[in-house]
Amino acid sequence: MDAVIEGAGVAKMTLYRNFASKEELALAFLERREELWTQGWLQNEVEKRGSDPAERLLAIFDIFGEWFQRKDFEGCAFVTIMLELDDRSDPVRRASVRHLANIRAFIAGLAAAAGVPDADAFARQWHILMKGSIVAAAEGDTQAAARAKELGSLLLADRGAAIPG
Repeated sequence: MDAVIEGAGVAKMTLYRNFASKEELALAFLERREELWTQGWLQNEVEKRGSDPAERLLAIFDIFGEWFQRKDFEGCAFVTIMLELDDRSDPVRRASVRHLANIRAFIAGLAAAAGVPDADAFARQWHILMKGSIVAAAEGDTQAAARAKELGSLLLADRGAAIPG
């Protein structure tokens, strides 16, 4: 908490007035991360880059490719936190899992709009591609997003979705 206080440049009392515990602070961070990253950036960019649902799904990996090249790329906070907390009942871990489920629900909505049967199962597979590309990029694979996009095209074609362009 001392590092957070120093980094934020606030008094200890100010931080504790807003967040009574590290857990509350972590939960607030995850909520804000979803607002900024999932909704404000990823979903917004996906909608700008494609008019067709399948095109939007594939755009995820174009967006990821740009993200992976940024100097401030640090992976996915939701995955990192979920993996760091072993206790499945931990509220912060459960929140991370819930935020990942929200991303998957967005993918399922796109899949359903693309006419993919069993959109939930498809979204789970697509989400594996997303998370796997993030991990591969963190390992240093500069082509992780392109590789995931190629697999995504195959997955879409296998499910009978029309592939754009």
